[in-house]
Amino acid sequence: MRFSMLTLFDFFPTLQNEVDYYQDTLDLMIRADQLGFDSVWVGEEHFYTVGICPSPQLFLTALARETKHIRLGTAISLLPFENPLRKAEDFAMLDILSGGRLNFGVGRGLIPKHFEGFRVAPEESQARYEEALEIIQRAWTQERVSYDGQFWQIPELSLSPKPLQKPHPPIYRGTISMESFELAGVKGTNAFVIPWLTGRHSEVKRRVERYRTVLQEHGHDAGQTENVFVFFVVVDTDRQRAWAEAKEITGRYGQLASSMIPPGVAQLPAEDPRKAFYDLLTSLSNEVEERAIVGTPQDCRRRLTELREEFGVEHLAMYLHAGARNTDRARSGMELFAQEVMPEFR
Repeated sequence: MRFSMLTLFDFFPTLQNEVDYYQDTLDLMIRADQLGFDSVWVGEEHFYTVGICPSPQLFLTALARETKHIRLGTAISLLPFENPLRKAEDFAMLDILSGGRLNFGVGRGLIPKHFEGFRVAPEESQARYEEALEIIQRAWTQERVSYDGQFWQIPELSLSPKPLQKPHPPIYRGTISMESFELAGVKGTNAFVIPWLTGRHSEVKRRVERYRTVLQEHGHDAGQTENVFVFFVVVDTDRQRAWAEAKEITGRYGQLASSMIPPGVAQLPAEDPRKAFYDLLTSLSNEVEERAIVGTPQDCRRRLTELREEFGVEHLAMYLHAGARNTDRARSGMELFAQEVMPEFR
C-alpha cells in the first residue's frame, strides 16, 4: 500500500495567517518526504471560496527544491479555466525541476464561485475539461501539435519544454459522479477518489467497482492503474483525544466547504444531487467513523484493514491538517502513523 499526504488548503482567516500557513504546509510535506511517504497532493482553489492555493504548480515547484524522493501531485488541477497550453508548459517545467516526480491530477471543478469568477458556464465544464486534457497530452507527446475544438483553437506549434517522464507524467482523474468514474475507466487513467464528497460507502464502492469493470471492458490493465483514496486521518496515543479532535476539524471543514453551495440547496428534495452533496458536507462530523481514520495506531491499523477489504485500497492520501488543525498536532500524528501504522501495510 502507498501512503500520501494531501491538502486542499482550506483556510480560516480568523484562525490562520496566510504566510504562516504556506510555510507550515511546506514544512509538513518536507517532513513527509523524510518519513518515507510516497507522495503529496495539493488542491487548487480560488477567490477565498474554500482554500488559498490558486497555483499548485507554483507551490509544488517550491516543494520540489526542498525534497528528494516524494512524488508531487495535484488534487486537482482545474482545467476549464485556463488555456491548456499554459498548464502543459507549467507542469512540464515542474516535472523537469523535480526530477520527474509529477503526478498530474485533473478535474473540471465544482465550486460555483470559480465559474462565476472566471466567467465560465458550468454546463461547459465537462467539454472544456476533456478538450484541455487532450491538448495537454498531445502537447506533451507530439513534436508539433494543432487543435480545432469547440473551446480551444491552437495553430500548429511545438510546446517547450517537454516533461521528463515519458510518454508523460501519470494522469489521475478526479472522480465523484458515476459518469466521471466510467470515463476514467474508458480512458484507462488512474482515479482520485474522495469518499466524503462522493456518497455513502456503499455507493462509493459501487462506483469504484464500475470503474474497474469499465477498465477491463476497454482493454486496460487494472494492474497498471491505481485508485487514490482520500480520508481524514487523526492518530494519537490517546483515543478519546483523537476522536474529539477529529470531530472538531471535520465539523469546521464541513461548515466551510458547505458555505460554497448556493443558498436554497438545503431546502431541496433529498433525491436532488445538490442536496445530497450538501448533506455529505454538513454531516461530516457526525459520520467520522465512516469518513475518517481515527484513534490509536492500533485503531488505525484495524480501520485500514477494513478499508482495504471494502474498497481494495492500494493508495491512501491522508488529510492530516484540515479544519485549522494545529500544525504541531498534525506533524506528531503523521510521525506516529509513519512509525506504527505504515510498516504493517508496506
